[in-house]
Amino acid sequence: MRTSSLWELTLSFFPQFLATLKEHTSPGASVAVVGASDGKFVTPLAAAGYRVVAIECDPLALHGGEVRLPGDTTAQAMGLIARLKAEDLHDQVQIVERDLLADGPCCGPCDAVWTSCSWHYSMNHHRPLPDFIARMQQLVGPGGLFGAEFMMPIEQRHFLTEHYTSPERLSRHFADGWTILLTLRTSEFTERAHVGQLQDHTHRMGLLMALREPTQTTGE
Repeated sequence: MRTSSLWELTLSFFPQFLATLKEHTSPGASVAVVGASDGKFVTPLAAAGYRVVAIECDPLALHGGEVRLPGDTTAQAMGLIARLKAEDLHDQVQIVERDLLADGPCCGPCDAVWTSCSWHYSMNHHRPLPDFIARMQQLVGPGGLFGAEFMMPIEQRHFLTEHYTSPERLSRHFADGWTILLTLRTSEFTERAHVGQLQDHTHRMGLLMALREPTQTTGE
């Protein structure tokens, strides 16, 4: 059964995150994926042996359903739950069906957290970007890895919205207790039409990865 993600062909810095994760964590480490969608990042992490916490609030992404595709066609999409069963990865993944910024903790500290362009969606624009970043940081345990790729501004309306940000602006949120490992950015590029964006479109993306300092212990 073909279970490729609807987002399979969209550009991502995820390979850099995966390489850094392998360098800084042990086999079987726990990784929270914020905005798990239909599993583009969840399934490769689980297949690599990581214990994944998939945080997602979109019922379509989790349970599947009809989606519009480029070319004015529709298809029946497989949701994350079905994908994990089809690929025999369900035992590696804990699904948390909720909004990251809802009241109360959504899971315990993990060894790493990853998100891909989740905070730039308009549904999140009424919440300040620092709140989103702070909640993600809370998911990272001592010595853990934070990784986020994000949209950078291109159009004038983007420059007026803090959620289209840059590595420099994001770095300000990692001053105390964090070490920034890597920042990257792309030039403007054209991405082909895909689910949720049915026309070819122009993007510019950035990446930030940071390491939380280990807990300091005091000798007796």
